Amino acid sequence: MHTPRRPLSVVLSLSVIISMTAYLVNAQGQSDRGRQWIAGDHHIHSRFSTGWDREQNPPAPILGGDAIYPTPMNALMARHYGLGWMVTTDHGGPNHSQVNLNQAYPELQQSRVVVPDVIQFYGMEFDTPGADHSSLIMPHTDDEAERLHSIESAYNKREPWPANPDWDTEPRMLEALRFMTTLAETPIVIAHHPSRSASAQGQYGLTAPTELRAWNDLAPNIAVGMEGAPGHQAATLNPDGSLKSVGARGAYGNHPTMGGFDQMTAVVGGFWDAMLSEGRDWWITANSDSHVHYTEGGVDFWPGEYSKTYVWAEKNHNDILDGIRHGRVFVTTGDLISELHVTAEAAGAQAHIGGMLQVPANEAVVVTIRFRDPNGNNHHGDNPTVARVDLIAGGINGPASDPATDTHADTNVIARFTEADWTVDGEFREVSYRFDALPNDHYIRVRGTNTTQLEPELDPRGEDPWSDLWFYANPIRLHVED
Repeated sequence: MHTPRRPLSVVLSLSVIISMTAYLVNAQGQSDRGRQWIAGDHHIHSRFSTGWDREQNPPAPILGGDAIYPTPMNALMARHYGLGWMVTTDHGGPNHSQVNLNQAYPELQQSRVVVPDVIQFYGMEFDTPGADHSSLIMPHTDDEAERLHSIESAYNKREPWPANPDWDTEPRMLEALRFMTTLAETPIVIAHHPSRSASAQGQYGLTAPTELRAWNDLAPNIAVGMEGAPGHQAATLNPDGSLKSVGARGAYGNHPTMGGFDQMTAVVGGFWDAMLSEGRDWWITANSDSHVHYTEGGVDFWPGEYSKTYVWAEKNHNDILDGIRHGRVFVTTGDLISELHVTAEAAGAQAHIGGMLQVPANEAVVVTIRFRDPNGNNHHGDNPTVARVDLIAGGINGPASDPATDTHADTNVIARFTEADWTVDGEFREVSYRFDALPNDHYIRVRGTNTTQLEPELDPRGEDPWSDLWFYANPIRLHVED
């Protein structure tokens, strides 16, 4: 059994971390000019995700009480595992807005100096009123710290002391989003582990379809999606790398993930497809939710060690944020692939992941899927191979009559491709599919796996996450002209 190297100790001082920059090379190795696929992680905790000394009134924050690593260390490990961007997302608590403003933000500024080749965003894991958690990603501005403080101090449900249940309501989340729309540079909100509190398929807990629709209705340029693959994927591993029989991937202790992905994403014709069938911009991502590495007793991988969110962007804050906001994103686990290009072409025009293609009536559409299956070991020492790629399509029918809708019957896997179908060009594989004509507006999306499962199965306790790998692309919309 492969035994991962024990990670750097949390007690490493910031001065030692700074000296490490001379020894860790940038694994991206990509040009800063022009758009490219840049891997990142938007859900990473630092030591400012604190514990709380509740013997004091108000409770006093305890640094390292929940997550333990300094922000520069997170950035260095992100770079080591191939990331080009990241978001620091510490969660809140009583008066935590002051911790973020006065302690976490200065350390982020230092981290940007220490690791300049990782684009680092300021944000937080928003304790979402009336729901579970969310990534709150701030645009990179001179007053980004003050803008986040204005949101956290007024709307984070765990901010007040004494605790106030009036802060934990669905209308208050809509009030928070309404405030965010007034900012000159608007943030992004991505729902975290949306079905982690679900008791069964379609039996949702803290986060429900009605809420996510309401967010997207009110602030479609801010509330843009959800975690497709949650973090905590190392919850099935012991510190020595052996399997933990009671561990649940993603810490989904009630109802399991499916191939490491949340049910809202993994079920064909499920909630994600229902959102896409309405023509909504609703994207998926993947991340580590890193608090404590599994080799040090936690349930997490390092940022980029297992899950990656690739954004098609220039390597700067503005274009990466724009790529996330507009769905130029694919996600993968276990470094199953490192590039994915999905192109839809009709009448000489093209659209790509996150885009829209205008299709003349009765015109054929050709979809080309080109992906890179890297010939090298991932961070478990494996060289996984893509066994199958699925092309999924569904009709776009307009708004649902019931905001609780979480199914779309008009979504199907329309083609399954294996190595017998694609051409090989070095590490790249390519396959095409032709729609002779589309009767109405559609979307297409692509996923792939190293398994033989036709559909991702419920993940059993103690499953090896490295054996069950998937990638998913955000959709392309096909608008059929009259």
